[in-house]
Amino acid sequence: MEQDPHNGAVNPLPPVVAALFLVIMGIEVTFFLGARGIIGGPAAVGWRLSAIQTYAFSGEIFDWMWRNGTWPIAHLLRFVSYSFVHTSFTHALFVGVFVLAMGKMVAEVFGSLAMLAIFLVSAIGGALIYALLLNDPMPLIGGFPAVYGLIGAFTYILWRRLGAVGANQTRAFSLIAMLMGIQLVFGLIFGGSPDWVAELGGFATGFTLSIFVSPGGWARIRGRIRHD
Repeated sequence: MEQDPHNGAVNPLPPVVAALFLVIMGIEVTFFLGARGIIGGPAAVGWRLSAIQTYAFSGEIFDWMWRNGTWPIAHLLRFVSYSFVHTSFTHALFVGVFVLAMGKMVAEVFGSLAMLAIFLVSAIGGALIYALLLNDPMPLIGGFPAVYGLIGAFTYILWRRLGAVGANQTRAFSLIAMLMGIQLVFGLIFGGSPDWVAELGGFATGFTLSIFVSPGGWARIRGRIRHD
């Protein structure tokens, strides 16, 4: 009997998800090797710090741009670039694992371009909410706000599926509730950081964007507008 190539034991990873993972981990491996003097010479020890200064999102820089009405491209890029700079190899690895898991599920349902758009726009949304709600001088770095956007998209998928079978749709929010609960516990024990504001903002952005980029999303919106 012929075997369906799409029916294998392991579904292939969408190329855009693999590429995103490789970019995140490639940057981190470069910092890791540079800090140990394996590549780049003595100057490589400061690569991570230099990248944070150049690419991290800064609420203070955002406030300066807002007050002066000037928006340099180099600083606007920080809304996305901060997602690719991490504090440590472990930090980047956790982000990469979530990208593989959530990115795969979202890309298989929404398509690769929609998944990438959710990742990038959620990074922007998380940073914007971080800047608007907080006045924290600490820079925002790491891919978790963008990853939480993918979790928002995954939550939307579950929310739609539960609604289709008449089940309780609030169950779709179990994952984000659990993650926020874990953050609360760790924050109480070890002391927390305000990054959770950006992560929750990324989640909200990803969930909202999914309404538009999900298969048939625009058709459903037009249908509701015409019905109203």
